[in-house]
Amino acid sequence: MYQGCLIRGRLSFLITKRISTKNPGIPPPGWVGVSLKDIITGKETGGAFSYHLVKITRHCEVPSHDHETQWEWNVILKGTGSFVIQEKETQVTTGETYVTPPGISHTVKAGNSELVITAVFVPALG
Repeated sequence: MYQGCLIRGRLSFLITKRISTKNPGIPPPGWVGVSLKDIITGKETGGAFSYHLVKITRHCEVPSHDHETQWEWNVILKGTGSFVIQEKETQVTTGETYVTPPGISHTVKAGNSELVITAVFVPALG
């Protein structure tokens, strides 16, 4: 479980719930080989942020998209693949992170193994 509290007028969260990477989550419509699991929703944070687990089957991808108002922060938990941000492709592996500003097109591709990442959106996704 997690707990929210105010520190110096700011909402802070202590996350103490375990995140299982075994539960596949929900496949977004039209995204073959991709599943998305909500860990913390915008409803739970008053719209401040949302936190998700994304699993991409080997050789599959999250197709090119952008988030009009959200910053997106990702951490690669497992696997290798690549991120394509505004047509520039960068190889990534376990332990690496990247941030995408609002309105920037990006694609996430799994390599020869499953790619598991976290996605934090500020402000929260819808």
